Amino acid sequence: MSGRFDGHQVIVTGGGSGIGEATCRLFATEGASVTVLDRDSDAANRVASDIGGRAAHCDVRDSEAVDRAVRAAAEAMGGVTDLINNAGVGTAKPLLSYTDKEWALLIGVNLTGTFHGIRAAAPIMVEAGGGSIVNNASLTGVRPTRGEGPYSAAKAGVLNLTQTAALELAPAVRVNAVAPGMIHTPLTDIVVANDEWRTAAESGTPLGRVGHAHEVAEVIAFLASDAATYVTGQTIVVDGGSVLPSLQSDALLRAISESGFG
Repeated sequence: MSGRFDGHQVIVTGGGSGIGEATCRLFATEGASVTVLDRDSDAANRVASDIGGRAAHCDVRDSEAVDRAVRAAAEAMGGVTDLINNAGVGTAKPLLSYTDKEWALLIGVNLTGTFHGIRAAAPIMVEAGGGSIVNNASLTGVRPTRGEGPYSAAKAGVLNLTQTAALELAPAVRVNAVAPGMIHTPLTDIVVANDEWRTAAESGTPLGRVGHAHEVAEVIAFLASDAATYVTGQTIVVDGGSVLPSLQSDALLRAISESGFG
């Protein structure tokens, strides 16, 4: 049985866990050759072994390492049709308490790493006649989140970078982004494991639950697929609707409606 991504050669950064792992598994299941890039070699090897793909150690902050990894993947797979810039790190604390080192890490992985991936893979795609890039941004790039200043700034940068790349790489390469909300991954285990924090996250989400990594992977796959051949420069928010409510207006309108006003 043919798959949606038969003949595709896919690179996924941060593919050793979470959304990246789910994305690797989905593409492989649907026929793609997949290279798993991750700074955790054991995680990358585990996923690659499971899906019959390739693994490579790579810290996306290191531009030369990204260049080498992308070139090696292209040589081994016979090209690169799709790049999924998924590698990311995060933390949460008051803005003024971030150190220079923490700022550099969060911007370096989440934003600069995305740029490194685009710069390395896009020329290969253009030379081959086309391709697709999907960047993993975040809901915090759409709507700032208390405690996540550097992360939010980096992810907002990813959204802008996505649009710029879509303009400059068209018509050969489509560039889009996903913006996940609260998704259960190793990065959010600490939230999901805490009953109070998880309840707060769920209560602020119209669909009433935390999302799953495979649900984001499905949107990434859509953007890379032939179903989205006229889509570029766009961001799809995958958040269960949590970007929709304004806490103040929602509470006010609820009170008004319950009082029978009007």
